[in-house]
Amino acid sequence: MHLRRVDALLFDLDGTLVDSAPDLAAAANAQRRAQGLDELPFERYRPMVGSGARGMVGVAFGVRPDDERFAALKADFLRRYAEALLVHTRVFDAMHVVLDRLAAHALPWGIVTNKALHLAEPIVRALPIRHAATLVGGDSTPHTKPHPAPLLEAARRLSVAPDRCAYVGDDLRDMQAARAAGMAALAAGWGYLGDAAPIHDWGADAVLSDPNELLHWLGLP
Repeated sequence: MHLRRVDALLFDLDGTLVDSAPDLAAAANAQRRAQGLDELPFERYRPMVGSGARGMVGVAFGVRPDDERFAALKADFLRRYAEALLVHTRVFDAMHVVLDRLAAHALPWGIVTNKALHLAEPIVRALPIRHAATLVGGDSTPHTKPHPAPLLEAARRLSVAPDRCAYVGDDLRDMQAARAAGMAALAAGWGYLGDAAPIHDWGADAVLSDPNELLHWLGLP
């Protein structure tokens, strides 16, 4: 009988479980076209997907949240994205094997994302991640990551002590939230990674280059 390090696993959604970057980038480029601007290359958008609408609007129009144009651009972006959530969004291929192994070992797992539930729930329901034991969205608690509240809420729902959970994410804020919640922090090197510090400087317990490395870290055959 193998020994596993945690009793529950929690995942970020975008860039960790699913590759949603193509649909998010498409929404931002649709905004640019509507304003008579040329599309930007996908590679410009991908690293910033973890920042959600703020990141996409920032890349597309060079505006920050304190810009007077930001609120309207964000609302327009979210409207366009909500209308085309699942055109290209898919579960990362290697993640299918991971989730199958978690099920085989009866290791519960859930999703904690900063994405609002009205956007996250349709994606989770439509893809092979609908069996997640819980989904905590960006509007499920009064705070979003890097605050630990969403992770602690997920642990509460799973009836697992936070220090017996591990959180897997592809953004510095994910590692900060995991640390603050007292969980193991696992960095998903296959994800979007943002524009903050390099991934090896995030203070993660492990940096995983691909999803299969998660199985090795868990000690699952």
